[in-house]
Amino acid sequence: MSLRPVRLVAAVVCLFLISRPTPVHATCGSANCFLVTGTQEGVGNRGQLIVDLSFRYVVQDRKLSGTRKVGEVLTPKVDFENGVLEPDHHREIRTQNTLVEIDMAYGLTDRLTIDWQLPIINDRDHEHFGDVGTIDEHFSRGDGSSGFGDIRAGVRYALSVKARQILVGGLAVKVPTGQYKLRDSEGEINEPTIEPGTGSTDFIGSLGWSRQVVPQKGECFLAGSYRWNGENGLDYRFGDETQASAGFRYRTEHQVTWSLQVNGRRADRDQFLGDGVPSTGSTLVNLTPGLRLETKSGTSIYGFVQVPVYQKVNEVNLAPGSGIMFGLSHTY
Repeated sequence: MSLRPVRLVAAVVCLFLISRPTPVHATCGSANCFLVTGTQEGVGNRGQLIVDLSFRYVVQDRKLSGTRKVGEVLTPKVDFENGVLEPDHHREIRTQNTLVEIDMAYGLTDRLTIDWQLPIINDRDHEHFGDVGTIDEHFSRGDGSSGFGDIRAGVRYALSVKARQILVGGLAVKVPTGQYKLRDSEGEINEPTIEPGTGSTDFIGSLGWSRQVVPQKGECFLAGSYRWNGENGLDYRFGDETQASAGFRYRTEHQVTWSLQVNGRRADRDQFLGDGVPSTGSTLVNLTPGLRLETKSGTSIYGFVQVPVYQKVNEVNLAPGSGIMFGLSHTY
């Protein structure tokens, strides 16, 4: 695994640890992502700023045909220069995904929060065989990419606030700040899923609900979101995406909160020049246990492990194995 993300995480962690802001109160959460972290969702108090640094790592190496494991995955190549799809061009081996992201949220009022997501490192280490079935067939592990991803900005509003429950709605836009025309080892535009950015402007709507079931300690939550993806300058459009989560978290007397949640994501088939792209689109369900440690200074440290429980791909493709996520959050 590249050391660049690790060094960056270590540097920012040090900056967080030496700071001494004033303690504040935590807020309820709702989700607009594949995983409910507890600090990257919800609404904050007026004038409250939350800064969250997270690190995510997952390897895609599970070869599937539908839901069935197979020994070989052949996927098409999108030839952007000639505007065609070349079927069974790649024999996929693995893709190592590393993401370092900074999330910021600021409370304009007690019910309205604005937020930003900055994917500062979007690193993909990719291995495959190209030109399969020809005399030019070759193995490559140099066609991955690394760079700044697409920025997302939005608002979250507490639609309903009661004594023990809250309903939060959100709207966001993702803008194409990441590169999406990087070249591979042969000098051609790389696979769309390997690029740091998508090149499209996308819109996200979300809803999240949480309710205390054990006063001041236990909370259950439901969350869902839908993302409408636009078409980029290469006439490629990623499939729209639906996400849903349900879970429970419990805070102990020692400032430790444990949680267990189920996360589901369905991605529709991608399109190139208006036609569906084979081996794109999937349905994924994960079981995710997690822990969070809070301090009196307003800093919290958290970690999650995502374990696949159901995976289905269109045609054949690589699916992710177990993934990890850990992060550091501070409230000012």
